[in-house]
Amino acid sequence: MTRDESIIELGSWLKTAPGRYLLEWEQDRIDHAVTDAFGFHALQLGLPELEGLRANRMPHRWVACDSFVVPELLAMPPPSDGSITTQPPTEPVALYCEFDALPFPQHSVDLVVLPHALELARDPHQTLREVERVLRPEGRV
Repeated sequence: MTRDESIIELGSWLKTAPGRYLLEWEQDRIDHAVTDAFGFHALQLGLPELEGLRANRMPHRWVACDSFVVPELLAMPPPSDGSITTQPPTEPVALYCEFDALPFPQHSVDLVVLPHALELARDPHQTLREVERVLRPEGRV
């Protein structure tokens, strides 16, 4: 199975009842994990169906994909915590790039969210090395 086929299969599974349940659970956990992350630049690598940065208050937020397979966006419930008010950017994917060669300078990103990116990556170890390279000291993954 090719990577694109795996991405399509994951997207199809996320539309099922168990997939929706998992996606909503992950969305809630990520909302709470990123809401108080401080900085200026946040990056989500992969799975644009999940709005991993919607609760983050950083002024510059990007969602990157490494595939030209355009996923069908799924309607997500609003944040369960009423204090989370930030909403995602209007564009679901802002950047197409290879995760093992990110187009960011060294130490330039404050937060990186990787929802299911490593399990679909061509080289997960190189992806983590790239994340470490672009992440600022004291940045969060």
